[in-house]
Amino acid sequence: MALLEAENITKVFGGLMAVNSVSLTVEKGSIVSVIGPNGAGKTTFFNVLTGIYKPDGGTIRFDGETITGLRPDQITQRGIARTFQNIRLFGNMTALENVMVGMHSRLRAGVWGAIFQTPQVRQEETRARQRARELLAFVGLERRMDELAKNLPYGDQRRLEIARALATQPKLILLDEPTAGMNPQETAEATELIRRLRDELGITVVLIEHDMRVVMTISERITVLDYGSKIAEGKPEEIRTNPRVIEAYLGRGAALEAQMR
Repeated sequence: MALLEAENITKVFGGLMAVNSVSLTVEKGSIVSVIGPNGAGKTTFFNVLTGIYKPDGGTIRFDGETITGLRPDQITQRGIARTFQNIRLFGNMTALENVMVGMHSRLRAGVWGAIFQTPQVRQEETRARQRARELLAFVGLERRMDELAKNLPYGDQRRLEIARALATQPKLILLDEPTAGMNPQETAEATELIRRLRDELGITVVLIEHDMRVVMTISERITVLDYGSKIAEGKPEEIRTNPRVIEAYLGRGAALEAQMR
């Protein structure tokens, strides 16, 4: 069953067609990758899906409901979370506090409850703190929960971003280059964590990723963008040998050579 259906999504900046009538269907419980050369429109596509940009054309449906044009907070409340290509943590807050910030959309305490610290508010905060600890443990950061986010190693900051996204209780998580800048060991651990999001938590995953080893290892389906348009879609083995994909990454000569083999 489709969890996310994006049909003919278009986004234009001035005279630049950043996303050109791109469609994507993501089945519930799947791991899908969106790949393509730099400037292909991948992050812009994610920004449209999560409400950061409003599309200039097309329709987005999530879990049977049309969400086209909704604000980012409204989309988060409906069950879509994301991480960013550039880490966006609160550096002067602890790891635990960063995760608790992610729970804001799910907390019921109003302004007056927060001011007067009613028993209900205190109980809710206690539960939120405990849940934040559990999420940090899930991503392997239970021993670093009291450290400032800016002092964490790069790989741990990436993990913390995922924990904060999980705090919103998503059904779907969009990961924008989750292994960027990681060494091979960190990449392997991050790949396993992504798989656990689906297998242990039941969360559907869509990721943008440049490391083809990660993409081919973890993805069940792959969508390829180039110059804002979708040029290929299919299973990893189909994408690996697709001439248009090879040409987009390596040039026409490499594509012709691959066809002659």
